[in-house]
Amino acid sequence: MFNLIKKQRNESSQQSESKEDSVDWKTKLRNGLKKTRSRLSEGINSLLLSETAIDVSLLKEMEEQLLAADVGIEATDQIIENLKIKLKKSQLLEPDEFIHELRKELENILEPIAVPLRLDARDKPFVILTVGVNGVGKTTTIGKLAKRFQSHNHSVMLAAGDTFRAAAVEQLQVWGERNNIPVISQTTGADSASVIFDAYQSAKSKKVDVLIADTAGRLHTKDNLMSELEKIVRVLKKQDPRLPNEILLVLDATTGQNAVNQAESFHETAELTGIALTKLDGTAKGGVVFAIAKKLNLPIRFIGIGEKIDDLKPFNAKEFVNALFS
Repeated sequence: MFNLIKKQRNESSQQSESKEDSVDWKTKLRNGLKKTRSRLSEGINSLLLSETAIDVSLLKEMEEQLLAADVGIEATDQIIENLKIKLKKSQLLEPDEFIHELRKELENILEPIAVPLRLDARDKPFVILTVGVNGVGKTTTIGKLAKRFQSHNHSVMLAAGDTFRAAAVEQLQVWGERNNIPVISQTTGADSASVIFDAYQSAKSKKVDVLIADTAGRLHTKDNLMSELEKIVRVLKKQDPRLPNEILLVLDATTGQNAVNQAESFHETAELTGIALTKLDGTAKGGVVFAIAKKLNLPIRFIGIGEKIDDLKPFNAKEFVNALFS
């Protein structure tokens, strides 16, 4: 009886903590998207207040607002065309109706790619290969992911596959020491595929749940970088055709449309399975989420708002759009 009461109290405490965490995250998200919100929704609200009627000319001005927020041409065209149809049906007579329909259009673009990363219990280790150019926050994202998996009672191992940049290995080792997570590494300049192969063998023998592998963000040429990624994938597939289980691209939201170009380039080489979008708290170009969704149709697994260990969360389309219009 005592154990049952204790269990119920623990569950109640966890639910309370989860609810508080959710509230805190929504606040962080709203605050983090302040610059993007100022560019996008506040700009559109100003248009609605300044125009005497909601008509095609207003939609043309709104189109400029969307493009300025890096929503992208494809996504913007879809939004404008759908709003034109509703305008013809007299469904956008009032500003509140207009904003409501705009939010629905934005959510419709994001919903298909708001797909969380789920670990398959049959795969041990579940291998996540992280890719991305230098400076996007890749190593920090790996550390945050590792901590997140730990908090869900998964054992984690890291592979320092970015052997081109000495600081990358050291940064990963710091994350490992901080969270008591083993890091497999070799000397600077070692073969990246070899490091990740060794890490996979070690993780498999120790029955580790998740192996997160770092990769180089820059080599002497772009061709060298992509060839290295192809080699790593080949080496992993020789161990198990299903590997890697996830190829996660880390993108810096502050780079706007350049992030889309990076994603296209990496996708051609490595057949990405997901995206983590970082630094949304430092940009007015957060609309790039819509551009990525429309152009690439790749799942956005996580978004980052801030530098703290828990400032990386699964992407939620409705929460994101709500934060843009808070």
